[in-house]
Amino acid sequence: MTQRTPTIADTDRLPPVLPRVAAMAVAALPSRLHRRLDATIERLAGVPADRVDGGVSVHCGPEALVTLTPGPTGAVTDPEQARCSCLLAPRCLHRTAVLAACPVADPTAHPDPAARTAASSTSDDTGAAAGRRGRSGRTGKSAGADGASVGRSSTAPTKAQRAAAAALWRAAAAVLAAGAPAVGAVPQAELLRAAHSARLAGLPRAESATLQAVRGLRAHRERQAGHRLAELVEVLHDLLYVTGRLAAGDPDPALVGILRRAYQPDGTLEVYGVCREPVISTTGYAGVVTHLIAADGRQLSFNDVKPGGPDRARDCARAVTEMGAVAVNHAVLARGGLRITGTTVSPDGRLGAGKGVRATPLGKTDWSVGPLAELFARPLAEVVTAQLAADDPEDPARAGTALVGCDLMVVGAVGDQVLARELAPGTEDGPDRTPVPDGPVIRLVPVDPHPVLAHVANLRRLASWPGLRIRVVGRLDPARPSTLHPLAVGPVPGAVTTLRLPPDWHGRADLGYDQLQGGHLPPRDPAAMAQPVLDAGVDAVAESPLWRVRRLVELAVSGGRRAVGEAARSEGAELAGPLRRAGFTTAATVAAALAHESGRRGRDVFGRLADPDPDRYAWAWLAATAHLAATERELIRSSWTVPPVG
Repeated sequence: MTQRTPTIADTDRLPPVLPRVAAMAVAALPSRLHRRLDATIERLAGVPADRVDGGVSVHCGPEALVTLTPGPTGAVTDPEQARCSCLLAPRCLHRTAVLAACPVADPTAHPDPAARTAASSTSDDTGAAAGRRGRSGRTGKSAGADGASVGRSSTAPTKAQRAAAAALWRAAAAVLAAGAPAVGAVPQAELLRAAHSARLAGLPRAESATLQAVRGLRAHRERQAGHRLAELVEVLHDLLYVTGRLAAGDPDPALVGILRRAYQPDGTLEVYGVCREPVISTTGYAGVVTHLIAADGRQLSFNDVKPGGPDRARDCARAVTEMGAVAVNHAVLARGGLRITGTTVSPDGRLGAGKGVRATPLGKTDWSVGPLAELFARPLAEVVTAQLAADDPEDPARAGTALVGCDLMVVGAVGDQVLARELAPGTEDGPDRTPVPDGPVIRLVPVDPHPVLAHVANLRRLASWPGLRIRVVGRLDPARPSTLHPLAVGPVPGAVTTLRLPPDWHGRADLGYDQLQGGHLPPRDPAAMAQPVLDAGVDAVAESPLWRVRRLVELAVSGGRRAVGEAARSEGAELAGPLRRAGFTTAATVAAALAHESGRRGRDVFGRLADPDPDRYAWAWLAATAHLAATERELIRSSWTVPPVG
């Protein structure tokens, strides 16, 4: 069998490149070559990428060899690390095309020497207001470009921050007007350049959203597997929302975000393992996260996530990570606990592993006792309502991150999804508990369907056993009605028709790593098998007329302003009429405003048609997406309390 030669289309063969370096290369390219850049990138997609000492080389022609020699962090952080052998280098098409084809590096993982130099020469007045919505509310500290908190109250954005936000707004508005297929390497470079300016100005949330937008635009143009247009819509919404408000001088510190996690001392802490979760990110990182609960009820985590692919996530099942002077085995920690002294914790609940940390193992833990039992103490509807109310709907990174626990009964399957019903409260010494009367049908959807992980296989096995009672720990899917992403399952205390896990699993199976077998399941219940499989019920979001607004805002991203205008002309009253008749009057208004704005063109002083205003169009699109997200969120909340229909 012939082995395929790796090419630059295999982006894992190329080192990541800092946004600044890629943007500088495109800016230095003569404007007459800009039109040829995208075609050159496509042509080079089939060119072999060869490993050389300290880097990668790409043959771009008879006399053009581009060599990338990344720095110590594995990323190209300096223009001198990218060289071409042709006579026009460094302002040549070959070097620029290869840099534009490389993955976008995360500046927090690959520090930019230029950014550090700029930060050291920046006065305190140009520091960034930092803060984000945490578990105890907003923080109001200020951080400089290097991310260090200087401990003063939040103020209005500085002049430099407003200028950087305005530049990002203009670049993002231009992208929205053009549509993803038209956003080639040159507009992407403009976004990357503006993202670097945002980093220097101390706007980490805007910078992060921009880098995600560039990755999403590339994935959409290249039709990468696993890419979802809805995710690109969400990222562009966050980018425009944040930069638009900052450019207008909004002092909300949550718009700034945090540049890096600032770990704070937390004294002595007892933590108890809940489960392990494999991580495979789209930015080239992989590993494992062990979820923990502290004695005071806080949800924490301990991570081993580093550059790597799916194989690293799989191999981390029993990874050992240093926590101070202690070697922590993630498989042991997930079923046990630690007493930690010298603890440091980040704002998002990640445990630090500094030299001053000391840890002593605790005994094995049980989901049914102590702080872990609190996960299962409240009805799902109550938990979901509280979580949706606490999460920031304008910050996608904060939605649906907390763990939830529940006891369910399997009732069937739809594809790779398990259908289940929540069990009513009962006593452990009684018969098997029955589902909540008129409760919703809950979908259990794989966290990650990657074939190297066990999520899909385990859910299929659970779905094949109607009537099975399972205890589930997972996360709410904030984008789909009555949907959970399960991370681990265990037996329901006192139930007969429940899981029978090996003793060394200590009452839980991590769905990404542990393989459920036939012997882990009880004898089949003939009565449950004879019951008709319940339908999943009506999807309150998909079946509502809001799909018309969703289609319009997604068309704006996938086709641009012109596509929205054409759709509005062809549909006319069919767009807003069904929405108004169903009671979604505000949705009809914002959709009609977007459709109207897509076709608006002003006139200059001589009466000639002028170019359309991208700002008005971007604000109209942002209003439509914001209202759509809020309305869908309310429908999703109600799906956990309203009985299924159908």
